[in-house]
Amino acid sequence: MPRKLSASTILTRAYQRQMKAFTRQVTRQATKAGKRVASQVQRAAEERTRPPPGPGDWLAGMALGPAGARGYHLYRPPGPRLTGERLPLLVMLHGCGQTGRDFAVATRMNRLADKHRFLVLYPEQDRLANAQGCWNWFDARTGRAAAEAATVLAAVDQVCTLYGADPARVAVAGLSAGASLAALLAATHPSRFVAVAMAAGVGPGAAHSTATGLSAMRGRRPPHLDPAGPLPPLLVLHGTADTVVSLACGEAIAQAWATASQAMPGPLQTRQLGQRLPMELVEYRRRGALQVLLVRVRGMGHAWSGGAARAYSDPKGPDASAMVWRFVARALRGTASA
Repeated sequence: MPRKLSASTILTRAYQRQMKAFTRQVTRQATKAGKRVASQVQRAAEERTRPPPGPGDWLAGMALGPAGARGYHLYRPPGPRLTGERLPLLVMLHGCGQTGRDFAVATRMNRLADKHRFLVLYPEQDRLANAQGCWNWFDARTGRAAAEAATVLAAVDQVCTLYGADPARVAVAGLSAGASLAALLAATHPSRFVAVAMAAGVGPGAAHSTATGLSAMRGRRPPHLDPAGPLPPLLVLHGTADTVVSLACGEAIAQAWATASQAMPGPLQTRQLGQRLPMELVEYRRRGALQVLLVRVRGMGHAWSGGAARAYSDPKGPDASAMVWRFVARALRGTASA
């Protein structure tokens, strides 16, 4: 005759069965979640190394300078290359939280390179130098800002030597921290650049440390220019609703650059292209030559105007990439005629 089980034993065995079933379910879910995470990590890694859209070459390189080694990618447009041909070069400096590839995809600058035939250089900040991927434009006290600027110049020199970029036709543009480093490059090495473009950046000399950098981003510290020669033309693009870098920063560097270039402001112009966000423009000219162009994009936050629908890019704004290239091309024509 089978032994009669006690109520406590029955409850214990039922509990054990439930726990085994629960453990199997949790294990299956954890395995699935782990596979999903691993798949997402793999896709992110593949995207990081995958060339951005475009028929041209996406070439990887490494430059050594005072700040150490910095990787870069160079976009070279397709088409036959003539013997001895030297193409203009546009240096594009990404913002915080971005890679060079991210910036290429967001700005779609490579499309313009295909159309107008110029090279695009995307230097990349090392995460060991800044955990957020920001260029250390603010760190003048320790010399890191100047060292990173010099290292970007080393990348420019390398591209001119290896890939036929024309050292007399180099321009630089950037977003946020990249814009701030772009302005620092042009102010400290003005003879190296035919034009510079800043999107949501801070002017040189406004900060010397992390703390003063944060204050400068709020528009509380004016830029200070001490150029080593005549400054190249400057394009400033800034959203009026930028809560990361104050609009006052863009207005201040435009005025400081114009003053250093002995340029006077013209009347305020308002434009809107189709359904894109409207913009206000102020031109600063010296003897008829455009030295500074300030573009305020109404209602735009901290972003590259008119870019692809990605982080730090606002598709609703006017096309900043087209404006940058038109500005650079105008400067190149002026250089050719000089």
